[in-house]
Amino acid sequence: MSDELEKIHTRIWEEEAEPDNPFAAAAVFCHGYDVYGEVLAKASWTEFLYLLFRGERPEPWQAQLLERLAIALANPGPRDHSVRAAMNAGVGRSTSASTLMAALAVGAGNLGGAREVYVALTYWEVCGLDIDQWSEYLQDPPQEERADIWTPMEHPPGFDPHGVSCATPVRAVLSALAGLAPEGGALRWLDNNRERLESSAKLPLAMSGVAAAALAQLGFNADQAEMLYLILRLPGAAVHGLEQREYGWRRYPFFHNGLVVPGPEESSRERTVHGS
Repeated sequence: MSDELEKIHTRIWEEEAEPDNPFAAAAVFCHGYDVYGEVLAKASWTEFLYLLFRGERPEPWQAQLLERLAIALANPGPRDHSVRAAMNAGVGRSTSASTLMAALAVGAGNLGGAREVYVALTYWEVCGLDIDQWSEYLQDPPQEERADIWTPMEHPPGFDPHGVSCATPVRAVLSALAGLAPEGGALRWLDNNRERLESSAKLPLAMSGVAAAALAQLGFNADQAEMLYLILRLPGAAVHGLEQREYGWRRYPFFHNGLVVPGPEESSRERTVHGS
């Protein structure tokens, strides 16, 4: 096998080994930026996140927009399916990794999850700022030509299938993010046309729709947006899982009435029956 085939190929990361240890890096560069000699001292977490995904340093408005989006998505709350999955794992005293994997698995899907954001990004890529094109897509969505691991969307992506009117946090986040974005982009357009889009979809805008618009405004493609949406929602799942682990199943309203813990005498009889 040639040396070329034995190398890891990446445009993202470059390392220079320590002179006395080829397994440790003396210098690390992310898209050409010195991570520990420059980025660490000067960049914020969201600026570095943008650099990792997009391969370039964000403009100030892009960094601020991504930071505000990260705050908005950090904790979807106990009503969210992915957070509830983490709570279920936590109350059962699953490992930390299992708790996060439960949140990722449930939060990856078509109902307010990362796949919904992916599909919404594909709509942005096709429809752009064309209200007529959006109306056509929302009323008669395109269908996949082949079966995939994902079932077809059962509602317009980015809209709340259970909603009656646009929720207050959704409107607040959209307004805040649109105020940070320049004219002529997805967020301000969505803020100005939200009601017309909701009329076409016959559903109110959801937080996933705001996130999709923000990520489209920032230049992320559908795959990047799907991955980033999964990452940004994990903090809330983590803290709620930890909290329920601390409380225990006796204070968890969904399981304790269905669990019967045998007393000492019952346990003894059960062992006798099974051991006889």
